Amino acid sequence: MSLREEWKKPAIFIGVFIVVYFMPIGTGRFDSAILEAFHLARWYAQEHVLLCLIPAFFIAGAIAVFISQASVMKYLGTGANKVLAYGVASVSGSVLAVCSCTVLPLFAGIYKMGAGLGPASAFLYSGPAINVLAIVLTAAVLGPELGLARAVGAVAFSIVIGLLMAFFFRKEEHERASMKAAIPQEDDGRPLWQTGLYFASMVGILVFANWGQSTGGVSAFIYQNKWVFTALFGVALAVIMVRWFGVNVRYMAVAAAAVAALAFAFPGNPTVPFLAGVVALILLLAKGTGEGRDWLEQTWGFTQLIVPLLFAGVLVAGFLLGRPGEAGLIPSSWIAGSVGGNSLAANFFASFVGAFMYFATLTEIPILQGLLGAGMGKGPALALLLAGPALSLPNMLVIYSVLGTKKTAVFVALVITMATLSGWIFGFMMA
Repeated sequence: MSLREEWKKPAIFIGVFIVVYFMPIGTGRFDSAILEAFHLARWYAQEHVLLCLIPAFFIAGAIAVFISQASVMKYLGTGANKVLAYGVASVSGSVLAVCSCTVLPLFAGIYKMGAGLGPASAFLYSGPAINVLAIVLTAAVLGPELGLARAVGAVAFSIVIGLLMAFFFRKEEHERASMKAAIPQEDDGRPLWQTGLYFASMVGILVFANWGQSTGGVSAFIYQNKWVFTALFGVALAVIMVRWFGVNVRYMAVAAAAVAALAFAFPGNPTVPFLAGVVALILLLAKGTGEGRDWLEQTWGFTQLIVPLLFAGVLVAGFLLGRPGEAGLIPSSWIAGSVGGNSLAANFFASFVGAFMYFATLTEIPILQGLLGAGMGKGPALALLLAGPALSLPNMLVIYSVLGTKKTAVFVALVITMATLSGWIFGFMMA
């Protein structure tokens, strides 16, 4: 073993010891930042794990089992038609309308199955960024100019970032595509429309279970009845699993009855029957064989890969930046005071901080409303809108585990740079 390798572990140990030895426990801001880290982690666990991440993990596992690599490469691979590939990637992301962490299992699933880096990156950005409801609310609350700029910028970003990622890593992608092409593909014999309905039922559960509150119109109606829609998609998934995937009808009937009973027993807490449905699905898949067992194993694999990194990132983000409306180790006044005007520095700062903060879907709007009232420029506001929802520190850690250091750094740099320039140009236009 080399001297450099020999000293690596002792150096890490000494570094950790120094940090712990001089840890400023007892000072108000440090203690408050620690509490904020755990507050944010608890809030994330309560609001996003059950309803967002768990359905996303099951969808990612299903992608790995029920969609062939040939199909993914046909529509999203490096050799696919560019218009089709980037169109599918951006539209798929906008339909899901998920946060920057929920999109990660889905991104990892399609990338693992052979999607090209460009379309996969476009999907990764578009999922949290091209949220139709968020764009409409941005226009209603923050002004039509910001709403329109966010819509145009997000759509353009997803395509441009995907194209640039594919260009920068074209040699590696060509080698990766050649390796995927050499793997023999098997056809499971199931019609495409059956697979499509199967995925539609799971996506429906994910979308409607997380439908955000709105003030009026169709969106408000859906929000008021979102658990009815979620239940209908759950019934559809149960029927599909029995008819096409060989799940025992008696076991499914017992599971459905238990979930329905809990729904009536806890009418004010729909999370209880939802969690029961998840447990029932796990038991049904664990008891089965073949595709069902493979689906459960793939889902568990994605969970083990992503969840530890997500919560580590949430804790660090909460410690440094706090929750929405609360300060972490970095004072909120510093942030608010650094995003006034329309300088490149202000736009970069807004993009950079937005990229590392964690924004749940739609929470960026009230935060920006407060910052604009405190003197934030419209350019930095747009920069934060374009960088914040699509990235976060937890999100970056998981992307790193999938793509590696270089690709993750380039993806993050592209988002921050393009958000900075877009905000700067928009600020001059609005001046």
